[in-house]
Amino acid sequence: MNITKVLDAKGLACPMPIVKTKKVMNELESGQILEIHTTDKGAKNDMAAWAKSGGHELVKHEDENEVLKFWIKKG
Repeated sequence: MNITKVLDAKGLACPMPIVKTKKVMNELESGQILEIHTTDKGAKNDMAAWAKSGGHELVKHEDENEVLKFWIKKG
């Protein structure tokens, strides 16, 4: 997987991980992939719903030592 950018949103509470993700996604071109790291447990549902509503693809997500990692491909 070719990651274009990594966003560190660890320690931020809802809705900040989504707000920051949206800002960075606006800087990317279609097809590029953003990797997001967050500790907000609500992000599991939020990221999937946000990606779908924005026409993006949630490629993968992992839970690694209390850190949720998401890979979203810009639509």
